[in-house]
Amino acid sequence: MKYIIVPGLNNSGPDHWQTKWELSDPRIFSRVEQQSWDEPEKTSWVEELEKSVAAAEGPLILVAHSLGCVTVAHWAANHNSDRVAGALLVAPADVEKSTKTVFSTFCPVPRTPLPFRSITVGSGNDQYASIERIRDLAQDWNTSFIDVGLKGHINAQSGLGFWEEGFDILTKLVNEVPGYRGEHLYSRTG
Repeated sequence: MKYIIVPGLNNSGPDHWQTKWELSDPRIFSRVEQQSWDEPEKTSWVEELEKSVAAAEGPLILVAHSLGCVTVAHWAANHNSDRVAGALLVAPADVEKSTKTVFSTFCPVPRTPLPFRSITVGSGNDQYASIERIRDLAQDWNTSFIDVGLKGHINAQSGLGFWEEGFDILTKLVNEVPGYRGEHLYSRTG
């Protein structure tokens, strides 16, 4: 199993759990590289995700955060790859209610069920999307939903470090993929 990190606006810096996971085992984790992390444009972001999926050895799990979750939803609505076995969607940004004009090309957010197993994770005090909105997206995308309590936007500012809880959720997702039951990811926090 391989994992593609799909960051949101401004990428995920050195203190973000996505970066820590990627660095924990670069043999299995890779990252989508966008042409512009600060001025996102839906078509470009979806195309870069498609390139990453096409170039990676499968089966794959997409590990998305914030705007990356919305990018995955747009990708799934327009592309198909049997190698994508699942997605972990953490703190999807509510781009439709945002006042940030950089999100306009991502609207409307696809509300169709995702064609692979997935888990959506939300926080009760996320400043970029209400827990109700995240729960609604999870339902529309036909994903499992996990409320992790009050963890802000579940990013570097949340002070999560490696975010072991999230790594356990990723392991849970892997175990839901047919043929991978019992597989465990071993975190490398030290």
